[in-house]
Amino acid sequence: MTRPLHLHPDRLFPADPATRAIARGLYAEVAHLPILSPHGHTDPAWFATDAPFENATELLLKPDHYVFRMLYSQGIPLQSLGINDPSADPRAAWRVFAENYHLFRGTPSRMWLDHVWAEVFGFDVAFEAATADLYYDTITAALATPAFRPRALFDRFNIELIATTESPIDSLDHHATIRAENARDGGWKGRVITAFRPDPVVDPEFVSSDGGFLDNLAKLSAMTGEDALSYPGYLSALRQRRADFAAMGATSTDHGHPTALTADLTETEAEALFARVTKPAPMPADAELFRAHMLTVMAGMSIEDGLVMQIHPGSFRNHNDWLFRTYGRDKGADIPTATDYVTALRPLLNKHGNDPALSIILFTLDETSYSRELAPLAGHYPALKLGPAWWFHDSPEGMRRFREQVTETAGFYNTVGFNDDTRAFLSIPARHDVARRIDCGFLARLVAEHRLEDWEAAELAVDLAYNLAKRAYKL
Repeated sequence: MTRPLHLHPDRLFPADPATRAIARGLYAEVAHLPILSPHGHTDPAWFATDAPFENATELLLKPDHYVFRMLYSQGIPLQSLGINDPSADPRAAWRVFAENYHLFRGTPSRMWLDHVWAEVFGFDVAFEAATADLYYDTITAALATPAFRPRALFDRFNIELIATTESPIDSLDHHATIRAENARDGGWKGRVITAFRPDPVVDPEFVSSDGGFLDNLAKLSAMTGEDALSYPGYLSALRQRRADFAAMGATSTDHGHPTALTADLTETEAEALFARVTKPAPMPADAELFRAHMLTVMAGMSIEDGLVMQIHPGSFRNHNDWLFRTYGRDKGADIPTATDYVTALRPLLNKHGNDPALSIILFTLDETSYSRELAPLAGHYPALKLGPAWWFHDSPEGMRRFREQVTETAGFYNTVGFNDDTRAFLSIPARHDVARRIDCGFLARLVAEHRLEDWEAAELAVDLAYNLAKRAYKL
Protein backbone atom coordinates (compact mmCIF):
# COMPACT_ATOMS: atom_id res chain seq x y z
CA MET A 1 0.00 0.00 0.00
CA THR A 2 1.47 3.33 -1.06
CA ARG A 3 1.45 6.42 1.13
CA PRO A 4 0.32 9.85 -0.11
CA LEU A 5 2.69 12.71 -0.88
CA HIS A 6 1.37 16.09 0.17
CA LEU A 7 3.06 19.49 0.47
CA HIS A 8 1.19 21.51 3.09
CA PRO A 9 0.64 25.11 1.92
CA ASP A 10 1.63 26.45 5.36
CA ARG A 11 4.81 24.38 5.71
CA LEU A 12 7.59 26.12 7.61
CA PHE A 13 5.34 28.99 8.73
CA PRO A 14 5.07 29.79 12.47
CA ALA A 15 2.76 27.57 14.50
CA ASP A 16 1.00 30.51 16.19
CA PRO A 17 -2.16 31.14 14.10
CA ALA A 18 -1.93 34.94 14.12
CA THR A 19 1.76 35.00 13.18
CA ARG A 20 1.20 32.30 10.59
CA ALA A 21 -1.47 34.44 8.93
CA ILE A 22 0.99 37.34 8.65
CA ALA A 23 3.65 35.02 7.18
CA ARG A 24 1.14 33.64 4.71
CA GLY A 25 0.35 37.12 3.47
CA LEU A 26 4.02 38.09 3.12
CA TYR A 27 4.81 34.87 1.29
CA ALA A 28 2.02 35.52 -1.21
CA GLU A 29 3.91 38.67 -2.25
CA VAL A 30 7.20 36.89 -2.93
CA ALA A 31 6.34 33.28 -3.85
CA HIS A 32 6.33 33.98 -7.59
CA LEU A 33 9.22 36.42 -7.83
CA PRO A 34 11.93 35.45 -10.34
CA ILE A 35 14.80 33.38 -9.01
CA LEU A 36 18.28 34.86 -8.88
CA SER A 37 20.91 32.16 -8.38
CA PRO A 38 24.14 34.19 -8.22
CA HIS A 39 26.33 31.39 -6.84
CA GLY A 40 26.10 27.71 -7.67
CA HIS A 41 27.70 24.71 -9.28
CA THR A 42 25.36 23.59 -12.03
CA ASP A 43 27.03 22.45 -15.24
CA PRO A 44 27.07 25.11 -17.99
CA ALA A 45 27.13 22.29 -20.56
CA TRP A 46 23.49 21.61 -19.68
CA PHE A 47 22.45 25.02 -20.96
CA ALA A 48 24.96 25.18 -23.81
CA THR A 49 23.90 21.90 -25.41
CA ASP A 50 20.34 21.61 -24.05
CA ALA A 51 20.76 17.84 -24.26
CA PRO A 52 18.18 15.78 -22.34
CA PHE A 53 19.14 14.51 -18.91
CA GLU A 54 19.87 10.79 -19.07
CA ASN A 55 17.79 9.26 -16.28
CA ALA A 56 16.56 9.80 -12.73
CA THR A 57 19.75 8.46 -11.12
CA GLU A 58 22.14 10.55 -13.20
CA LEU A 59 20.22 13.74 -12.47
CA LEU A 60 18.93 13.39 -8.93
CA LEU A 61 21.17 10.91 -7.11
CA LYS A 62 24.72 10.76 -8.44
CA PRO A 63 25.52 14.52 -8.48
CA ASP A 64 24.04 15.26 -5.04
CA HIS A 65 26.57 14.81 -2.25
CA TYR A 66 23.89 15.75 0.31
CA VAL A 67 22.09 12.55 -0.69
CA PHE A 68 24.88 10.02 -0.93
CA ARG A 69 26.63 11.48 2.13
CA MET A 70 23.66 10.42 4.28
CA LEU A 71 23.49 7.01 2.64
CA TYR A 72 27.22 6.45 3.10
CA SER A 73 26.93 7.41 6.79
CA GLN A 74 24.60 4.42 7.22
CA GLY A 75 27.12 2.01 5.74
CA ILE A 76 25.70 1.94 2.21
CA PRO A 77 28.65 1.56 -0.21
CA LEU A 78 29.00 4.28 -2.81
CA GLN A 79 29.50 1.64 -5.49
CA SER A 80 25.92 0.49 -4.87
CA LEU A 81 24.83 4.01 -5.87
CA GLY A 82 26.87 3.96 -9.07
CA ILE A 83 29.25 6.70 -7.91
CA ASN A 84 32.22 6.88 -10.30
CA ASP A 85 30.99 3.73 -12.05
CA PRO A 86 29.50 4.39 -15.51
CA SER A 87 28.71 0.68 -15.91
CA ALA A 88 26.52 0.49 -12.78
CA ASP A 89 22.81 -0.20 -13.22
CA PRO A 90 21.07 3.16 -12.59
CA ARG A 91 17.77 1.48 -11.70
CA ALA A 92 19.45 -0.65 -9.05
CA ALA A 93 21.08 2.45 -7.54
CA TRP A 94 17.72 4.21 -7.55
CA ARG A 95 16.11 1.32 -5.68
CA VAL A 96 18.77 1.57 -2.98
CA PHE A 97 17.95 5.28 -2.68
CA ALA A 98 14.20 4.60 -2.41
CA GLU A 99 14.64 1.82 0.16
CA ASN A 100 16.57 4.21 2.37
CA TYR A 101 14.59 7.42 1.82
CA HIS A 102 13.43 7.28 5.44
CA LEU A 103 16.98 8.29 6.45
CA PHE A 104 16.24 11.81 5.23
CA ARG A 105 13.31 12.48 7.55
CA GLY A 106 13.65 15.94 9.09
CA THR A 107 16.50 17.00 6.78
CA PRO A 108 16.51 19.80 4.19
CA SER A 109 17.21 17.20 1.49
CA ARG A 110 13.86 15.60 2.27
CA MET A 111 12.06 18.95 1.87
CA TRP A 112 13.83 19.77 -1.37
CA LEU A 113 13.26 16.34 -2.87
CA ASP A 114 9.58 16.18 -1.87
CA HIS A 115 9.17 19.57 -3.57
CA VAL A 116 10.79 18.14 -6.72
CA TRP A 117 8.62 15.02 -6.62
CA ALA A 118 5.37 16.98 -6.24
CA GLU A 119 5.97 20.27 -8.05
CA VAL A 120 8.29 19.24 -10.89
CA PHE A 121 7.06 15.71 -11.64
CA GLY A 122 3.52 15.78 -10.21
CA PHE A 123 3.73 12.75 -7.92
CA ASP A 124 0.99 12.32 -5.32
CA VAL A 125 2.36 9.10 -3.77
CA ALA A 126 5.40 9.04 -1.48
CA PHE A 127 8.86 7.97 -2.61
CA GLU A 128 9.69 4.63 -0.99
CA ALA A 129 10.72 1.09 -1.91
CA ALA A 130 7.25 0.25 -3.20
CA THR A 131 7.24 3.19 -5.62
CA ALA A 132 10.90 3.13 -6.65
CA ASP A 133 10.24 1.84 -10.16
CA LEU A 134 7.21 4.11 -10.63
CA TYR A 135 9.37 7.11 -9.78
CA TYR A 136 12.31 5.95 -11.88
CA ASP A 137 10.20 5.22 -14.97
CA THR A 138 8.08 8.37 -14.70
CA ILE A 139 11.05 10.68 -14.14
CA THR A 140 13.23 9.06 -16.80
CA ALA A 141 10.39 9.19 -19.35
CA ALA A 142 9.73 12.85 -18.54
CA LEU A 143 13.40 13.74 -18.95
CA ALA A 144 13.28 12.49 -22.55
CA THR A 145 10.60 15.07 -23.46
CA PRO A 146 11.22 18.65 -24.63
CA ALA A 147 9.49 20.07 -21.54
CA PHE A 148 12.23 18.67 -19.32
CA ARG A 149 15.26 19.81 -21.31
CA PRO A 150 17.57 22.10 -19.30
CA ARG A 151 16.52 25.33 -21.02
CA ALA A 152 12.81 24.54 -20.74
CA LEU A 153 13.21 23.84 -17.01
CA PHE A 154 15.23 27.03 -16.59
CA ASP A 155 12.31 28.99 -18.05
CA ARG A 156 9.67 26.98 -16.18
CA PHE A 157 11.44 27.60 -12.86
CA ASN A 158 11.29 31.36 -13.52
CA ILE A 159 15.07 31.68 -13.20
CA GLU A 160 16.16 35.17 -14.16
CA LEU A 161 19.86 34.40 -13.79
CA ILE A 162 22.09 31.55 -12.76
CA ALA A 163 25.83 31.71 -12.13
CA THR A 164 27.98 28.62 -12.52
CA THR A 165 31.49 28.37 -11.08
CA GLU A 166 34.64 27.71 -13.11
CA SER A 167 38.37 27.67 -12.44
CA PRO A 168 40.89 29.95 -14.20
CA ILE A 169 41.99 27.01 -16.37
CA ASP A 170 38.48 26.36 -17.69
CA SER A 171 38.11 27.22 -21.38
CA LEU A 172 34.65 28.79 -20.82
CA ASP A 173 33.60 27.27 -24.15
CA HIS A 174 30.14 26.40 -22.84
CA HIS A 175 29.59 29.99 -21.74
CA ALA A 176 30.68 31.23 -25.15
CA THR A 177 28.09 28.91 -26.71
CA ILE A 178 25.37 30.20 -24.39
CA ARG A 179 26.20 33.83 -25.14
CA ALA A 180 26.16 33.15 -28.86
CA GLU A 181 22.74 31.52 -28.48
CA ASN A 182 21.49 34.52 -26.46
CA ALA A 183 22.61 36.87 -29.24
CA ARG A 184 21.05 34.85 -32.06
CA ASP A 185 17.72 36.04 -33.46
CA GLY A 186 15.13 33.72 -31.99
CA GLY A 187 17.73 32.13 -29.74
CA TRP A 188 17.24 31.12 -26.14
CA LYS A 189 17.51 34.14 -23.83
CA GLY A 190 18.24 32.47 -20.49
CA ARG A 191 20.94 34.34 -18.61
CA VAL A 192 23.75 32.02 -17.50
CA ILE A 193 26.97 33.62 -16.29
CA THR A 194 30.20 32.30 -14.83
CA ALA A 195 32.02 33.03 -11.56
CA PHE A 196 35.81 33.02 -11.12
CA ARG A 197 36.99 30.31 -8.67
CA PRO A 198 40.80 30.63 -8.48
CA ASP A 199 41.44 27.95 -5.81
CA PRO A 200 43.19 25.48 -8.17
CA VAL A 201 45.84 28.09 -8.98
CA VAL A 202 46.16 29.88 -5.62
CA ASP A 203 46.23 26.89 -3.28
CA PRO A 204 49.66 25.20 -3.27
CA GLU A 205 48.06 22.16 -1.62
CA PHE A 206 45.32 21.75 -4.24
CA VAL A 207 45.01 18.20 -5.57
CA SER A 208 42.49 16.70 -7.97
CA SER A 209 42.31 13.88 -10.48
CA ASP A 210 43.23 16.41 -13.18
CA GLY A 211 46.47 17.45 -11.47
CA GLY A 212 47.80 19.60 -8.70
CA PHE A 213 48.86 23.20 -8.20
CA LEU A 214 51.99 23.10 -10.38
CA ASP A 215 50.16 21.31 -13.19
CA ASN A 216 47.50 24.00 -13.04
CA LEU A 217 50.08 26.79 -13.22
CA ALA A 218 51.49 25.16 -16.35
CA LYS A 219 48.00 25.11 -17.86
CA LEU A 220 47.48 28.74 -16.82
CA SER A 221 50.71 29.69 -18.61
CA ALA A 222 49.62 27.90 -21.77
CA MET A 223 46.19 29.58 -21.76
CA THR A 224 47.43 33.10 -21.21
CA GLY A 225 50.87 33.21 -22.82
CA GLU A 226 52.26 34.42 -19.49
CA ASP A 227 54.92 32.70 -17.40
CA ALA A 228 52.74 31.73 -14.45
CA LEU A 229 55.76 30.19 -12.71
CA SER A 230 57.19 33.68 -12.20
CA TYR A 231 55.38 35.91 -9.73
CA PRO A 232 54.85 38.89 -12.10
CA GLY A 233 53.73 36.56 -14.89
CA TYR A 234 51.44 34.74 -12.46
CA LEU A 235 49.68 37.97 -11.47
CA SER A 236 49.37 39.03 -15.11
CA ALA A 237 47.86 35.66 -15.99
CA LEU A 238 45.28 35.97 -13.21
CA ARG A 239 44.31 39.46 -14.35
CA GLN A 240 43.94 38.20 -17.90
CA ARG A 241 41.70 35.34 -16.85
CA ARG A 242 39.59 37.59 -14.65
CA ALA A 243 39.00 39.79 -17.69
CA ASP A 244 38.07 36.70 -19.74
CA PHE A 245 35.55 35.70 -17.09
CA ALA A 246 34.07 39.21 -16.96
CA ALA A 247 33.63 39.03 -20.72
CA MET A 248 31.54 35.90 -20.16
CA GLY A 249 29.27 37.72 -17.72
CA ALA A 250 31.06 37.10 -14.42
CA THR A 251 30.26 39.60 -11.69
CA SER A 252 31.95 37.72 -8.84
CA THR A 253 34.89 35.68 -7.67
CA ASP A 254 34.69 32.81 -5.20
CA HIS A 255 37.38 31.72 -2.75
CA GLY A 256 37.04 28.45 -0.82
CA HIS A 257 40.06 28.58 1.46
CA PRO A 258 40.47 26.38 4.55
CA THR A 259 40.62 29.51 6.75
CA ALA A 260 39.82 33.21 6.41
CA LEU A 261 43.46 34.17 7.03
CA THR A 262 44.73 37.14 5.05
CA ALA A 263 48.18 38.72 4.82
CA ASP A 264 49.69 41.85 3.30
CA LEU A 265 53.21 41.00 2.14
CA THR A 266 55.70 43.29 0.50
CA GLU A 267 56.56 42.61 -3.13
CA THR A 268 59.90 41.14 -2.10
CA GLU A 269 58.29 38.89 0.52
CA ALA A 270 55.63 37.77 -1.94
CA GLU A 271 58.15 36.87 -4.64
CA ALA A 272 60.23 34.85 -2.16
CA LEU A 273 57.11 33.04 -0.92
CA PHE A 274 55.98 32.32 -4.47
CA ALA A 275 59.38 30.79 -5.22
CA ARG A 276 58.96 28.47 -2.23
CA VAL A 277 55.40 27.34 -2.98
CA THR A 278 56.20 26.59 -6.64
CA LYS A 279 58.64 23.90 -5.58
CA PRO A 280 57.36 20.35 -5.04
CA ALA A 281 55.85 19.63 -1.60
CA PRO A 282 55.83 23.16 -0.12
CA MET A 283 55.69 23.57 3.65
CA PRO A 284 52.09 23.76 5.00
CA ALA A 285 52.86 27.08 6.70
CA ASP A 286 54.03 28.54 3.38
CA ALA A 287 50.92 27.24 1.62
CA GLU A 288 48.67 28.88 4.22
CA LEU A 289 50.59 32.17 4.05
CA PHE A 290 50.38 32.17 0.26
CA ARG A 291 46.61 31.62 0.33
CA ALA A 292 46.35 34.42 2.88
CA HIS A 293 48.41 36.79 0.78
CA MET A 294 46.43 35.96 -2.37
CA LEU A 295 43.12 36.83 -0.70
CA THR A 296 44.48 40.33 -0.16
CA VAL A 297 45.84 40.44 -3.71
CA MET A 298 42.49 39.32 -5.07
CA ALA A 299 40.74 42.05 -3.08
CA GLY A 300 43.01 44.56 -4.80
CA MET A 301 42.16 43.06 -8.18
CA SER A 302 38.45 43.32 -7.35
CA ILE A 303 38.91 47.03 -6.74
CA GLU A 304 40.49 47.24 -10.20
CA ASP A 305 37.90 45.25 -12.16
CA GLY A 306 34.76 45.51 -10.01
CA LEU A 307 34.18 41.79 -9.45
CA VAL A 308 32.43 41.06 -6.15
CA MET A 309 34.58 38.88 -3.88
CA GLN A 310 33.03 35.89 -2.11
CA ILE A 311 34.99 34.20 0.70
CA HIS A 312 33.88 30.69 1.74
CA PRO A 313 36.28 29.50 4.45
CA GLY A 314 36.07 26.87 7.14
CA SER A 315 35.70 23.51 5.42
CA PHE A 316 38.16 20.71 6.05
CA ARG A 317 38.09 19.28 2.55
CA ASN A 318 38.31 15.56 1.85
CA HIS A 319 38.52 14.57 5.53
CA ASN A 320 38.17 10.88 4.62
CA ASP A 321 41.50 9.99 2.98
CA TRP A 322 40.34 6.60 1.70
CA LEU A 323 37.22 8.09 0.14
CA PHE A 324 39.25 10.85 -1.51
CA ARG A 325 41.79 8.39 -2.94
CA THR A 326 39.06 6.07 -4.17
CA TYR A 327 36.35 8.47 -5.37
CA GLY A 328 37.94 11.94 -5.58
CA ARG A 329 36.80 15.37 -4.48
CA ASP A 330 33.28 16.47 -3.51
CA LYS A 331 32.01 13.12 -2.28
CA GLY A 332 30.48 14.28 1.00
CA ALA A 333 33.58 14.11 3.22
CA ASP A 334 34.02 17.86 3.79
CA ILE A 335 33.64 18.80 7.48
CA PRO A 336 33.12 22.28 9.04
CA THR A 337 35.84 23.76 11.23
CA ALA A 338 35.96 26.62 13.72
CA THR A 339 36.85 29.82 11.88
CA ASP A 340 38.33 33.12 13.03
CA TYR A 341 37.39 36.25 11.09
CA VAL A 342 38.30 39.18 13.34
CA THR A 343 42.07 38.70 13.39
CA ALA A 344 42.23 36.71 10.14
CA LEU A 345 40.64 39.39 7.95
CA ARG A 346 42.33 42.38 9.58
CA PRO A 347 45.32 42.62 7.16
CA LEU A 348 42.99 42.66 4.14
CA LEU A 349 40.55 45.07 5.77
CA ASN A 350 43.32 47.41 6.91
CA LYS A 351 44.50 47.63 3.33
CA HIS A 352 41.21 47.65 1.42
CA GLY A 353 38.24 47.53 3.82
CA ASN A 354 37.38 51.22 3.57
CA ASP A 355 37.52 51.39 -0.22
CA PRO A 356 33.99 51.94 -1.62
CA ALA A 357 34.99 50.08 -4.79
CA LEU A 358 35.42 46.81 -2.91
CA SER A 359 32.54 44.46 -2.14
CA ILE A 360 33.18 41.26 -0.13
CA ILE A 361 30.53 38.69 0.75
CA LEU A 362 31.48 36.51 3.74
CA PHE A 363 30.16 33.01 4.35
CA THR A 364 30.73 30.68 7.28
CA LEU A 365 30.27 27.11 8.40
CA ASP A 366 30.97 28.21 11.98
CA GLU A 367 27.70 29.47 13.44
CA THR A 368 29.44 30.53 16.66
CA SER A 369 30.93 33.42 14.67
CA TYR A 370 27.58 34.95 13.63
CA SER A 371 26.94 37.35 16.51
CA ARG A 372 30.48 37.47 17.89
CA GLU A 373 32.43 38.26 14.71
CA LEU A 374 30.57 38.37 11.40
CA ALA A 375 27.66 40.63 12.30
CA PRO A 376 29.88 43.24 14.02
CA LEU A 377 32.34 43.19 11.10
CA ALA A 378 29.61 43.59 8.47
CA GLY A 379 27.92 46.17 10.69
CA HIS A 380 31.03 48.31 10.47
CA TYR A 381 33.09 47.84 7.28
CA PRO A 382 31.49 49.26 4.11
CA ALA A 383 33.20 46.56 2.05
CA LEU A 384 31.57 43.64 3.89
CA LYS A 385 28.24 41.90 3.47
CA LEU A 386 27.13 38.57 4.90
CA GLY A 387 26.17 35.67 2.69
CA PRO A 388 23.20 33.50 3.72
CA ALA A 389 23.28 30.42 5.92
CA TRP A 390 25.47 28.12 3.87
CA TRP A 391 25.94 24.42 3.11
CA PHE A 392 25.41 22.49 6.37
CA HIS A 393 23.24 25.37 7.62
CA ASP A 394 21.12 25.75 4.48
CA SER A 395 18.14 24.49 6.47
CA PRO A 396 15.08 25.96 8.21
CA GLU A 397 16.75 26.01 11.63
CA GLY A 398 20.02 27.25 10.16
CA MET A 399 18.28 30.12 8.40
CA ARG A 400 16.39 31.08 11.55
CA ARG A 401 19.59 31.02 13.62
CA PHE A 402 21.28 33.21 11.04
CA ARG A 403 18.53 35.85 11.08
CA GLU A 404 18.22 35.80 14.88
CA GLN A 405 21.95 36.20 15.53
CA VAL A 406 22.90 38.57 12.72
CA THR A 407 19.99 41.00 12.38
CA GLU A 408 20.31 42.82 15.70
CA THR A 409 23.88 43.95 14.87
CA ALA A 410 24.18 43.96 11.07
CA GLY A 411 20.54 44.55 10.16
CA PHE A 412 18.98 43.10 7.03
CA TYR A 413 20.74 45.33 4.53
CA ASN A 414 24.24 44.12 5.35
CA THR A 415 23.16 40.67 4.13
CA VAL A 416 22.69 39.56 0.53
CA GLY A 417 19.44 37.62 0.45
CA PHE A 418 19.68 33.97 -0.56
CA ASN A 419 21.75 31.88 -2.93
CA ASP A 420 21.34 28.15 -3.37
CA ASP A 421 24.97 27.07 -3.97
CA THR A 422 23.89 23.79 -5.55
CA ARG A 423 24.82 21.24 -8.20
CA ALA A 424 21.28 19.82 -8.05
CA PHE A 425 19.48 21.86 -10.73
CA LEU A 426 15.96 20.62 -10.00
CA SER A 427 16.25 21.58 -6.32
CA ILE A 428 16.80 25.29 -7.04
CA PRO A 429 13.11 26.32 -6.84
CA ALA A 430 12.68 24.24 -3.68
CA ARG A 431 15.66 25.84 -1.97
CA HIS A 432 14.50 29.36 -2.78
CA ASP A 433 10.99 28.49 -1.65
CA VAL A 434 12.29 27.30 1.72
CA ALA A 435 14.34 30.49 2.16
CA ARG A 436 11.35 32.70 1.28
CA ARG A 437 9.07 30.86 3.70
CA ILE A 438 11.58 31.08 6.55
CA ASP A 439 12.26 34.78 5.97
CA CYS A 440 8.53 35.51 5.81
CA GLY A 441 8.06 33.66 9.09
CA PHE A 442 10.86 35.64 10.71
CA LEU A 443 9.43 38.93 9.48
CA ALA A 444 5.93 37.91 10.59
CA ARG A 445 7.19 37.43 14.13
CA LEU A 446 8.65 40.96 14.14
CA VAL A 447 5.31 42.32 12.94
CA ALA A 448 3.39 40.31 15.53
CA GLU A 449 5.70 41.65 18.25
CA HIS A 450 5.16 45.21 16.92
CA ARG A 451 8.84 45.57 16.04
CA LEU A 452 8.09 46.16 12.34
CA GLU A 453 5.17 47.72 10.53
CA ASP A 454 3.40 45.44 8.09
CA TRP A 455 4.44 47.58 5.11
CA GLU A 456 8.09 47.40 6.21
CA ALA A 457 7.90 43.62 6.40
CA ALA A 458 6.37 43.52 2.92
CA GLU A 459 9.25 45.60 1.53
CA LEU A 460 11.80 43.48 3.36
CA ALA A 461 10.30 40.22 2.09
CA VAL A 462 10.86 41.36 -1.50
CA ASP A 463 14.34 42.65 -0.70
CA LEU A 464 15.38 39.37 0.94
CA ALA A 465 13.94 37.24 -1.86
CA TYR A 466 15.20 39.29 -4.80
CA ASN A 467 16.54 42.83 -4.47
CA LEU A 468 19.46 42.30 -2.10
CA ALA A 469 21.01 39.56 -4.24
CA LYS A 470 20.57 41.62 -7.38
CA ARG A 471 22.30 44.60 -5.77
CA ALA A 472 25.07 42.70 -3.98
CA TYR A 473 26.11 40.68 -7.02
CA LYS A 474 25.77 43.63 -9.42
CA LEU A 475 23.17 41.87 -11.53
